[in-house]
Amino acid sequence: MECAYYGKKDNNIVECHLCPHNCTIKEGNVGICRVRKNVDGKLIALNYGRITSYAYDPIEKKPLYHFYPGRSILSIGSYGCNLACDFCQNWEIAHEESLTMEIEDEDILLLSSSRDSIGIAYTYNEPSMSYEYIRKISKVIRKHGLKNVMITNGYINEKPLKELLPYIDAMNIDLKSMTDEFYKRICKGSLEPVQRTIEIAAKSTHVEITTLVIEGENSSEEEMEKLGQWIANIDKNIPLHLSKYHPAYKMKLSETKYEALVKAKEIIKKYLNHVYIGNVWGIDNNTYCPHCHNRLINRYSHAEIIGIKDKTCANCGKEINIIY
Repeated sequence: MECAYYGKKDNNIVECHLCPHNCTIKEGNVGICRVRKNVDGKLIALNYGRITSYAYDPIEKKPLYHFYPGRSILSIGSYGCNLACDFCQNWEIAHEESLTMEIEDEDILLLSSSRDSIGIAYTYNEPSMSYEYIRKISKVIRKHGLKNVMITNGYINEKPLKELLPYIDAMNIDLKSMTDEFYKRICKGSLEPVQRTIEIAAKSTHVEITTLVIEGENSSEEEMEKLGQWIANIDKNIPLHLSKYHPAYKMKLSETKYEALVKAKEIIKKYLNHVYIGNVWGIDNNTYCPHCHNRLINRYSHAEIIGIKDKTCANCGKEINIIY
């Protein structure tokens, strides 16, 4: 499949315009993502329609806590990524050779509506690296009344993002740090494009944010203050998930302590209405009304809405930013 968003240059060289790397790619070579290849002066998506993994997951696993709580969704992923995070959890499909399969559009549609699934979550690897496929299949999914969800690093250029957004119902966007130095050193990218993606997406779809907290790297009180303030300037109701780091891929630092996550949450709660801690068993991740603290959603063995009526808190009547 020929890629969208690229330009042709002399000597059969192409320049990809999908993400902020804007790779210049010579004939026969691939971009940083490994999936967009210059073939005879055309940029080709090698992973178009190729799936490496699929499963039915609770929507909370994405994590999305304010979008159809308690429901399940079909998760699919391909291969390739345009960042190279030292702590990558899915490095086998993001950066290594992977076995793939093709699934026909009709079968994807059938799978996405089975087992009480609300639609498709594009996840596992970086979904924007399957841009052309998602642009196509998301329209089919939407036409059949199902939902499209992206779990993304947010590292995409503005024009392709805006073309895709009308078909995306929810996004969980990784905000890996509030410093450009962290992005450059650990992720081989930059901060500003991710912030721009969050700002643009939050205006047109449901957005939740995940930050993997790594002690000694992005966990300082100053950075947590900055993280909470920056998100609040967009919308203090955006849910933030503080995820516990475990050693993975190239990063072998000790796992994040429980106390560091609690401290980070306490700091950020000064600015945001909904902050959750991920990858920790037994933590209180129920959802409470930010106005009267009435419990809205129980999350023990499964998510259960208990305190919402007509999209408002059943106790105080305040509007709640939860889609259900």
